[in-house]
Amino acid sequence: MIIDSHAHIGILPPFQMTADDLLYSMERYCIDFSLISNIEGAENDHLGNPVPPQWQTPQNELLRKTLEIARKAPEKLGVLPWLRIRQELPDAGFIKLIKENRDIVYGLKLHPFHSLTAPDDPKLEPVYELAAELRLPVVSHTGGCEEAMSIHLYNAAKRHPEIDFVMVHMDLGTDNKAALDLLGKLPNLYGDTTWVPVATAVEAIRRYGSKKMLFGTDNPIDGKDTLLHNKTGDRSLYQQYFNELKELISEDDYEDLMWRNAARLFSVNIT
Repeated sequence: MIIDSHAHIGILPPFQMTADDLLYSMERYCIDFSLISNIEGAENDHLGNPVPPQWQTPQNELLRKTLEIARKAPEKLGVLPWLRIRQELPDAGFIKLIKENRDIVYGLKLHPFHSLTAPDDPKLEPVYELAAELRLPVVSHTGGCEEAMSIHLYNAAKRHPEIDFVMVHMDLGTDNKAALDLLGKLPNLYGDTTWVPVATAVEAIRRYGSKKMLFGTDNPIDGKDTLLHNKTGDRSLYQQYFNELKELISEDDYEDLMWRNAARLFSVNIT
């Protein structure tokens, strides 16, 4: 059993991630369930510039599009609505959509890098009120700019012990040490493996036990065979998770990482 707690759909040049490619990849690489967010929610590009208007989708329309895709395969796909936290916060229409589709909505997704807004910004309190009310975990990209560093998600998690938070990437582009240290400081703070070296996941399990990390991938960011190789043809990091990691940790720890923790945290019920 494998649950991918961090997958995507959507088109935002240069990325083109279709539901068909994701479902193909899941079938080929034995992923049983994926939690998806729609990259069309990005407000800023990788240089911090505003995304051109023709590539931006209003938050409620974005949620409807994502729900429609998941509804076609609810046994395979669950929704983590991407929140456009710089320009928009949940309004009555957004909350209504969430409540009407609560059976396929598993959490809320923040992307401080693509919104240039930190998770501990007081303006996000309505987001956390909604998460607490509906018992939805909050997952957030970490790394790449000051607003997205893990300390800001830690601050939000400390302020809201009633909500579970996931540090996606464990500070992408770093040695992961700061995120690893923070991981052990709060019971409601978790990490995921998206572009995280296997050694970091092993160290997290060594320090804190096997309940604090989730398997995630960004699939299909490098195409429908993201889980096999990158765009240059080099072997994917995730092949190490599928293969070598089994020799480095116990079977129980491996099962926790690859699916049990996500099933528990997001209340995913699959057999």
